[in-house]
Amino acid sequence: MTYPDNTPTVDDMLNMPPGDLAQMPVELLAALQAELDHASKQLKAATARFGAALEVRYATRAAEARRACGKDTGTVRLADGDYTVVADLPKRVDWDQEALAQIARNIADSGEDPTDFIDTKLTVSERKYGALPEAWRKGFEPARTVDSGKASFKLEPAKAP
Repeated sequence: MTYPDNTPTVDDMLNMPPGDLAQMPVELLAALQAELDHASKQLKAATARFGAALEVRYATRAAEARRACGKDTGTVRLADGDYTVVADLPKRVDWDQEALAQIARNIADSGEDPTDFIDTKLTVSERKYGALPEAWRKGFEPARTVDSGKASFKLEPAKAP
């Protein structure tokens, strides 16, 4: 279906009250949704390409600057003309959970408190919670809080009968 020349663009939508958008025909809303999806994919691809270009341009200099500071990761600042490039290479640390559990037991066995050294977060998956017997679930309820996330809606063409 074609739409009139005054059909709002993505740019127009930024200044429209949500109530005005909500009153548009569903076909127009679906077309705008498709346009937003396309624009989002383009922006994501352009952002990735731009990030890769910055990496090509500055990664070697940033690595050399980190080496000069005696570090493998972290933030360094590079001068490029009238600009300062902030090059960050975050440190990612992963811990072997089984090995940490054994270390915690060893610490406890030696008479020390493992919580002085090791942080733990207890959690119960929803699948396991749902599989518990009713009496057990009631015991867990005081420790469980359920919130909802942000609602989302997507328009899809209806399937022909």
